[in-house]
Order: sequence, then C-alpha cells, then structure tokens
Amino acid sequence: MQIQDVLWKAANKLRGSVDAAQYKEFVLGLVFLKYVSDTAGNVFKVPESARWERLAAHAGDRMGTLLDAAMDAIMLENPALTGVLPRIFGRDNVDQDRLRDLVGVIGNARFTGRSRDVLGEVYEYFLERFARAEGKRAGEFYTPASVVRLLVALLRPDQGTVYDPCCGSGGMFVQAGREHNGDLTVLGQEANERTWRLAKMNLAIHGIDPHGLGDRWADTFTDDRHPGLRADFILANPPFNMSDWPRREDDPRWRHGLPPRGNANYAWLQHIIAKLGDHGTAGVVLANGSMSSQLAGEGSIRRAIVEDDLVECMVALPPNLFRTTAIPACVWFLSRDKRDRRGQVLFLDARGLGTMTGRTERVLTDADIMRVAGTFHAWRDTGSDLAGYEDTPGFSYSATLGEIAARDHSLSPGRYVGAAGSGHDPAAEPLPDRIARLTKQLQACLDESRRREDVLRDQLGRLP
Repeated sequence: MQIQDVLWKAANKLRGSVDAAQYKEFVLGLVFLKYVSDTAGNVFKVPESARWERLAAHAGDRMGTLLDAAMDAIMLENPALTGVLPRIFGRDNVDQDRLRDLVGVIGNARFTGRSRDVLGEVYEYFLERFARAEGKRAGEFYTPASVVRLLVALLRPDQGTVYDPCCGSGGMFVQAGREHNGDLTVLGQEANERTWRLAKMNLAIHGIDPHGLGDRWADTFTDDRHPGLRADFILANPPFNMSDWPRREDDPRWRHGLPPRGNANYAWLQHIIAKLGDHGTAGVVLANGSMSSQLAGEGSIRRAIVEDDLVECMVALPPNLFRTTAIPACVWFLSRDKRDRRGQVLFLDARGLGTMTGRTERVLTDADIMRVAGTFHAWRDTGSDLAGYEDTPGFSYSATLGEIAARDHSLSPGRYVGAAGSGHDPAAEPLPDRIARLTKQLQACLDESRRREDVLRDQLGRLP
C-alpha cells in the first residue's frame, strides 16, 4: 500500500473527532515515531520503551499515555529534539479507541533508509488533501520537489552556510544535503509553530543538525533569529504576494526602497540580499508579478536591485507546478559575485518544460532540470568567452543592463528570449487539460487583479 493511502486512512480515523490542523499533528507525530523505530540506530537513540513494536503490543486504554511517554523518552535521548515532538495523545479529549485504530493503520507503513524526504512529502500531501476536503486553499505549502531540485542544481551549495528565512518543512535543506555532500551548515527560521516543529523533525531524520532552526518559531520580519548572518547560499520560497505583513519603515534592510504594505515580495528579496555574504548566491521563488510590477514603488525597487548588479539569472517556471496555488511563479537568482558576467543577466524561459502527471499537476523532469542548470552554468562559467554558451531563441538570452533599462527594468524572460518561449502547442493538448490549465491562469489573473485593487485602495486611503 502507498504511504499516502496509509496516511489518509489514518487521518480518516480521526475525522469528526479533531480538526484538520490536529490531524496533521497526530498523524505526523506517529509517522515520526514509526520512522525512528524502523530506522533505529541510523540517526536516533530510541529507547526500548519508545519502540513501535512495544507500543503496538500494549494497545489498551493507556495508549495515549504510552505514546506521550515515548515522545518524552526520545527527546530525552536526543537533545536536538527537545520541545519539538508532540505530546498530545493522552489528553482527555482524545478518543482512545480511534487512537488505537490510528496506531494500527500507521503500523502498516514501512520506513527504511534516509534517502527520502518522508515527512516533507507527507506534509505536502496532507496540505493538498485537507485543502480539497475543506474547500479552500492551504495557507502554506511545501515547495514541490522538482522546484527544489532546480534551485539546488543552479546554486550547487557545497560548502559553507545555507540559509532559508521561511523554511517550511525544511525540504530545501534536505535536498541541498542530498545533492551535495559537502560541509554545509544549515540556518533558517519558520513563523508557524507546527511547521517549525515538523522542520526540526525532518532535518533530524535526515541527519542534519536541527539546532540551526533556533529554539523557537519566529517571524523573519519582526524577529530575525540570525542577525548579522552573511550566508554563502540562500534558498527560499516565501509566501506569494503576502499582503498582511509587519512593515517597519525604518528597517535597515530596505536599502533599495521601502516595500509596499500590500505585498511583501520585495521585502523578502531585500531581506535575502541583506543576508548574502560577499560571494553569496541566492535562489528565490516568487510570483510572476514580481518581475514586472510597477505598483506602489515596486518598479523603482527592482530598478535599484538591477542597477546594483545583484540579479544574475531569471527563470520563468511552467504552470501547474504548485498544488495549492494557481499563481504563476518564477525564480530570481541573485549574486554578489557575478565574476566575468558583471553587467549581464541571463533570462531563461522554462514555461514550456515539465511533464503533466495528472490533469492539473506538472513536474520538472531530470532532463528539464539539466537543461536549465546546464545552460546557466555554461553561461556563468564561460565569462567573456562565448564558446560554451549561445543564446537560444525562445529559451535563453543574455542581456546587458542597458537592454534591461530599455525595457523599463522588466525581468520577464519572455520579453527577451522571443515569442517562442512558451513552447506550448494548444492543438497537441487534450481539451480537459487545456480547460484546467486556462482555469488556473484565469484564477491567477483574478488573484493579481484583487491584489492590485487592494494596493490602489491603500494608496487612495493615503490621499489628503
């Protein structure tokens, strides 16, 4: 049985007894406990009293008490997990009969090895299913694995500090450690308590020191847990177009301009720029609007960032990569050390890449990732010698800062690579898939329209 099926069955055991947020807490806590029991000795010290076999064999009225005690025992033996694991199973409001059923279902899952981002995949899956069940989009999501792999392939973090200011379930760190077994120090933070706990567990499972996520959750804008950091690599997928964020006008991070109240995209970008070391590089996933918006001063901030020669590469991503949002996305690659490519920016239009795995979901294949990363590294590593890189109409173009200025500092790859950039043939697309794709695009346009309306209302409200 597929792990997703096992876990959804487990969640259904609690349906009607606890709310959706608690589903995740119960199920993911038990998945973690089952995982460490199956792989005991590889990563964790797991006392005999916390082994799954022992717990399952005592499936009486004390099940919740035993599970809480098991969590305590594991945290005692593994200081990095202190205060992280859930102790919620023995509460009076927990239906112990359903809990025993839940333990039985989880017992059908078999976890071996450390090669998969197990908890991250589970969390992503649960966010999607719960969002569907509740009839609304999830408020946060785990970055699709193929997007993370693309970021890691472009940045190649191999030695030094890797930072993520909004780390979610920690998937960026896990993939960086998986792809590059170098000497990496992980630092990050997360504003959501439950997600922060999940990230700590996820890193610990994969043999990554979770201390780098701090001793508690915190909002990056109001409580920077890594002051003075100058990171070698930054990987981030901030919330798209976040309209409710705590802006402080005198914040020293706003070197390139004051971000608008109604959208935090340029706040995230400037925070990340402030954290870059002298030779640091960053990959940041943002909504497409960040590449060309002129609203509320965003255009002037973008111009200042471009003129400061911090933008190294822009990648337009294909649609349907994200399960929980219809907003089209792009990737900003920033660098303080562009070497022989100073004064230039590489534009890559990857909208035509990817393979549909269903009617509404697309993934980037290994070949897609190799094409994008290979083009970038050929461009970056050849410098003024163009023998290793050539512009490809419809896919890639190396532009000067003067060319970008002539286009009002728009960073949309489609404006530079040519009209063939989408690579999309409507005639070859089945009608249901085309309807699903166009529906998502329409939803994204409506979201952007609402955002612009909010910004306009905010500006009108400031008029005397």
